[in-house]
Amino acid sequence: MPVHEDETPVVFDGEQLTPTAVRRLAEDHVPCVVSPEAVARAAKSRAIFEDVVRQGIPVYGVTTGYGEMIYMMVGTEKEVELQTNLVRSHSAGVGPLFAEDEARAIVAARLNALAKGHSAVRPEVLERLALYLNLRITPAIPEMGSLGASGDLAPLSHIAATLIGEGYVCHDGQPTPTAEVLRHHGIEPVELRFKEGLALINGTSAMTGLGSLVVSRALDQVRQAEIVTALVIEALRGSTSPFLPEGHDIARPHPGQIDTAANMRALLRGSGLTVEHADLRQQVARRRQGGAVERIDLYLQKAYSLRAIPQVLGAVRDTLDRAADTLRIELNSSNDNPLFFEGREVFHGANFHGQPVAFAMDFVTIALTQLGVLSERQTNRMLNRHLSYGLPEFLVAGDPGLNSGFAGAQYPATALVAENRTIGPASTQSVPSNGDNQDIVSMGLISARNARRVLGNNDRILAVEYLAAAQAVDVSGRHDRLGPAGMAAYDAVRSLVPTLDRDRYMSDDIETVAAALRRGEFLTAVGEVVADLR
Repeated sequence: MPVHEDETPVVFDGEQLTPTAVRRLAEDHVPCVVSPEAVARAAKSRAIFEDVVRQGIPVYGVTTGYGEMIYMMVGTEKEVELQTNLVRSHSAGVGPLFAEDEARAIVAARLNALAKGHSAVRPEVLERLALYLNLRITPAIPEMGSLGASGDLAPLSHIAATLIGEGYVCHDGQPTPTAEVLRHHGIEPVELRFKEGLALINGTSAMTGLGSLVVSRALDQVRQAEIVTALVIEALRGSTSPFLPEGHDIARPHPGQIDTAANMRALLRGSGLTVEHADLRQQVARRRQGGAVERIDLYLQKAYSLRAIPQVLGAVRDTLDRAADTLRIELNSSNDNPLFFEGREVFHGANFHGQPVAFAMDFVTIALTQLGVLSERQTNRMLNRHLSYGLPEFLVAGDPGLNSGFAGAQYPATALVAENRTIGPASTQSVPSNGDNQDIVSMGLISARNARRVLGNNDRILAVEYLAAAQAVDVSGRHDRLGPAGMAAYDAVRSLVPTLDRDRYMSDDIETVAAALRRGEFLTAVGEVVADLR
């Protein structure tokens, strides 16, 4: 269900942050704290690191140049200049800005990665990022420019720039020079010391923060798809047989399939419109005349779009759950370079590489695309008089031909399905950069942005289905036989948009319902009568 109303502070300890907690922090502005243990680990890591530097041991990005220029040695007296120049030079993102909740999620992901305690930043850096979140000082972060290895350098640089009093933060919804906002709050900019510029920008936190929001919201979208599917099944007098527990819990126990089947049973509970398979068998028996081959015009099974719901949406659920697991690991990982461990060699590696997150988010894009396909096919079944089991063409309430009903409203749903299919995997699009030092990269942030785009398109595809399902109830005259969940979903639609009794301007109707889906209104309405949705 939607994440709301829990004011428990989010604790950054580098160990236990979840995508759900990131969403609470980003959307609901709950307070946050850095755990004392994380502060202590950061202090200890910093002490170990500074001892390494004092010994004159070469350390990448501390006594060397960056990337391909690692062969350039830089004296320790250039400490602040080296880190500051890195942040300035990589603050080169372009394009539209991330929404404020997305930017907050990115800040949260970076803070928790640094709180892990192996990045050698001073505790002051952790506390400053937490202060930003609590005061709602949100860096203005352009969406484009990350290769996803060496981390999300460009977007994270726009966060780091604000710590030193440069760049822009969002104030009253507008990008405002950071220095002005810091002065307003009486905050002094941070002076970046050894490695801190590198630690702030060299990680996967943009793709991980955004991905956390997308996956959490996508799990809500699956439930919204289940709710409208149940309403469609009621409107078309579908069978409950495909959702019987033995077919899932015993025969094919994929977790998502089990959960979706359970939700469908809960959503159809109390319906006076659905049909059990035993009733269908009896109807078949009554129509048989005893011939060897007979046409009885009765379907024992409905089409896949009404029958394979647990198999399709359940697979979407499983994909999202696996992505959430990947994001949870990444949120609680040290993903910059180099890293420091007591009593061990400095780790010069590539934890900044976003390949795990990129793959996960590409799979999310694929799964959400199929969710949209299912929704549009269910809408088509209601609109096509040859497939709708007796409903009028295009759900026209009166005078077909003079009125077109939902004929035009289907087009954007169909077009958006096609558009979703053009949004292919980004993780296979590696392009070398940085003098061929970064010669294989993940494009993980593009993967996360792609998934977000499909998620948004699906809101409109589902909006058309919700409108059509409510209209199907109206034109069939079956309103009084809906189950409690179906009635709640129907009433939620009708509280926003009236019945289509004659042709009218449709764009506003679709956008109104899509906005309600984004706000979780249908989940809330149905959740009041069905408390056991998974």
